[in-house]
Amino acid sequence: MAIDRAGVAAGFARLGVGEGAALLMHSSLKSFGWVDGGADAVIDGILDALGPAGTLLVPTLTGHRELSPQNPPRIDLRTAPCWTGRIPETLRRRPDAVRSLHPTHSCAALGAQAEPLTRDHHRSPTPCGVTSPYFRLAAAGGFIVMAGCTLSSCTTCHTVEELANVGYHLQTETAFASCIDRHGDLVETPCLLHSYAGPERDFLVLEPLLLEQGLMRIGTVGESTVRIIDAMGLIETALDRLRFDPYYLTVLRGKGQ
Repeated sequence: MAIDRAGVAAGFARLGVGEGAALLMHSSLKSFGWVDGGADAVIDGILDALGPAGTLLVPTLTGHRELSPQNPPRIDLRTAPCWTGRIPETLRRRPDAVRSLHPTHSCAALGAQAEPLTRDHHRSPTPCGVTSPYFRLAAAGGFIVMAGCTLSSCTTCHTVEELANVGYHLQTETAFASCIDRHGDLVETPCLLHSYAGPERDFLVLEPLLLEQGLMRIGTVGESTVRIIDAMGLIETALDRLRFDPYYLTVLRGKGQ
């Protein structure tokens, strides 16, 4: 069964996406089935559902495990591709897209709040902290969309880990990274990088809690299973658990490590 731009717009509207909302979407294009118009049709359909006052963000991540303070990221955000899928890569290439200034965890955005939600990302000492688009979207009352993927891919869960200051999440030494911004200017961006030596994450543990509290709804758009989550609700729910168990979001949960 094929779906087109109008079908995407109608599908997201059925799931409660209203005009003026702000969405941070993680996605798998192939999960929608055959899309007439490809990634652009998905992007435009969601923007149609959001209306002119709405905003669509996507994670345009570029970090990898080889990065360290001794090998800091140096990246041209005008051209650097992301590894988060066809839809984010298509969106970030659009001339009117705004990409946040961060060497590993940038977001690209279209819509009314694209500028305020992405600004000052380089001032965040951690990748997903309070001056990142991930937290700003939550503070603005926005929603996380997982289209064809699960909470295992939810970058906002790293926001939770950073707010809780868990010991396993980040490298301990500052990396003196740099980015070239959309104007061609070189911006120094000192930051802490992700540590890949920590325990395996288990973000899926949050799903039953979010459903129970009415913070997540699940439906379909085309052939894609779509989860829509209250972003601040996810952050608050996960923080409550981490106060009692700092390993709650990992496979070491409940083991007192």
